[in-house]
This record gives sequence, structure tokens and C-alpha cells, in this order.
Amino acid sequence: MHTSNPALDELTPSITEPKTKAAKTPGSVAVWVFIYAELAEFGFFFIGFLIAKLYFSVEFYQGPAQISTITGLLNTLVLLSSSFFVARAVKAIKRGDKNRTLMWLMFTIAAGIGYCLIKSWEYQLNEQAGISPRTNYYFASYYYITFNHLLHVMVGTCTIIFTAVLTAIGYYNQSSHEGLESAASYWHMIDLVWILIFPLIYVLR
Repeated sequence: MHTSNPALDELTPSITEPKTKAAKTPGSVAVWVFIYAELAEFGFFFIGFLIAKLYFSVEFYQGPAQISTITGLLNTLVLLSSSFFVARAVKAIKRGDKNRTLMWLMFTIAAGIGYCLIKSWEYQLNEQAGISPRTNYYFASYYYITFNHLLHVMVGTCTIIFTAVLTAIGYYNQSSHEGLESAASYWHMIDLVWILIFPLIYVLR
């Protein structure tokens, strides 16, 4: 007669249970299609920038020294921090911790607003130095790419504000938070693009 060993049964996985759980992509499929489309758009911008750099090498070599590297660095730190904040917000909602979710979302919103203010300061410094999109091809590319990214930050910040409101009224919770994950994924995309923009435009010559 067969008798079961409780200790052995705990160590032996049931043949009816799956060995691994499939990893779920955060957010909705539609948002990821949009994110890949946005990344492709910026990819074309970067290719255009590099092609222009080949043709106008002197302007592109001198350009980075004429803009504020400090503001670029500050915005890099702000966006890196914001990605940490929004990631913590997602973890908090998965634990069902509404208050901490809102706290981290508020930090993310503050970072988004901070980025916009620093970018406005940077553009003001350029204006004081007599720099505009018409100065040369480097600055035309610089303004085109950075302003386009600024618009994405504005959209992302408004999206995070919207998700914070929905979280506050209880629409997003521990069991239903796909929209918050989608907003966080979009925000990470914005951060990733800036990590590429900063060295390409502000540092490399």
C-alpha cells in the first residue's frame, strides 16, 4: 500500500500545475504599438541628425559648446529620477497601496514640470546668446529634436496627472491598473529617448 510522504510532496511539483508563469507585458498592446511608433519616429530624427552632421561637420562640432550642458545634465537627472518614481508607483498599486501610489505619481508629475521649466530656461539662455533655429543646421536640428521631445514630456505629464486622478477616485487598484502601467511604459519611453538625445546633441562632437 502506497503512503504519501508530506515532506516529499511539498518538494515535488504537481504535474497539473504549470512550471512557470508567463510574464505579462505591462500595459496594453495598443500603447506598445504607439510606443514603438514613437521610437521609430525619433529613430528617423537621429538618422537625419547624423546625416546632417556628415555634411556640416564644422557647425555640428562647434554647436555643443554653445548650448548649456548644465541644463541638459539637470534634465537627465530629472528624467532618470522620474522613471524611478513612476516605477515605484506601479509597484505600490500592485500592493494595493493607494497612498504611496499617489505620492510617487505626484513626484513623477513634479519631475515632468521641472523638466519643462529647465528646458524653458535653456531656450531663454539660447535666445540671450542670439541662438535660434535659423542660426545654422546644427541648431535647426537641435531645436527640432529637443522641442519634439519637450512636447512628448508635456503629453506624458498630462497622462500621469490623469492616471493620478483615476487612482485617487479608486478607478485603478490592486486588481485593475493596466492604464497606469501603460502610462508608466510611455513615460519610460520618453526617458529612454532623452538618454539618447543628451549625448548625441549636448556632448558628442
